[in-house]
Amino acid sequence: MNILGLIPARYASTRFPGKPLHPVAGKPLIQHVVERCKLARSLSEVIVATDDARIREEVRKFGRVEMTSPDHPSGSDRIAEVAARCACEAVVNIQGDEPLIDPGVIDAVAAALADNEMSTAATAIPDAAEYLNPNVVKVVVNSAGRALYFSRRTIPYLRDAASRPAAEQLAAFPFLKHLGVYGYRRETLLRLVKCPVSPLEAAEKLEQLRALENGIAIAVVKVNYDSVGVDLPEDVARVEALLRTTNERE
Repeated sequence: MNILGLIPARYASTRFPGKPLHPVAGKPLIQHVVERCKLARSLSEVIVATDDARIREEVRKFGRVEMTSPDHPSGSDRIAEVAARCACEAVVNIQGDEPLIDPGVIDAVAAALADNEMSTAATAIPDAAEYLNPNVVKVVVNSAGRALYFSRRTIPYLRDAASRPAAEQLAAFPFLKHLGVYGYRRETLLRLVKCPVSPLEAAEKLEQLRALENGIAIAVVKVNYDSVGVDLPEDVARVEALLRTTNERE
């Protein structure tokens, strides 16, 4: 299957303007992401999708970049514009602020597209702080490994353990944290972005709920990896330390 790796990248971030070009261990953040994605065996090509000329000029030094409309409301819409004009069967959407993304996770999400229209990844929730954090999205799956629901709330609700401390609840059930890597069959992505924002998506502010509300099943692959992103300027030093550790291991 011809699968593209697509990385949406915006300059105008509210919390961290210019984030894709911010230096991390001597390289722009987006370059780290591209280089990690190129290690994935399943991707025929890696493309950055941006609406900013500054990002375009920088990415041209080390990879392929496609310009998109500045009016897209989401990263999914941005990559759909690129997918619509590229010859491919499927795409994997990779967040542009994860310089430590594991290529194996990308390959696992891509492999799930052989039997599914859409796929994503999840990992075990490691501690009580993430269990209670609404910024950590949770997912529950059925016996076939497909998503039943995603929520910022902790799901499922453990009725018999609800009064216990969070750490005890976490030990009582295999809660899953959703990781923001998505795989789509090309035609599924192009169909999905034409659907209006769904009620659950509007309520939770989670794009993937639009797919579920429109009858698109999402395969969830469980991986032993936890995402480490650069959300704010103060995250850079922590990521640089992790990059040094990763490079020493490899």
